[in-house]
Amino acid sequence: MGKTSTVSARIDPETKRKAEETFRKLGLTASQAITLFYRQVALRKGLPFPVELPNETTRKALEEARDRERLPRFESPEALYEDLDI
Repeated sequence: MGKTSTVSARIDPETKRKAEETFRKLGLTASQAITLFYRQVALRKGLPFPVELPNETTRKALEEARDRERLPRFESPEALYEDLDI
């Protein structure tokens, strides 16, 4: 079957660069990688990787990380390690 459809998507340049670097290492073009992704979606009738909502602990950690004012601050790496018990 000939290729007759086009997919167009907007993506941030850094994500695109990193993904295409990985594709090159795998010997794939971006077009081949997208085709592979679409074929896997069609075959599995869903995304080819798990997509889950974060649990309450993860959700709380994400919220805290976004609110940088509430993040703990340490005077030295040693103080951080002590807080982490390592």
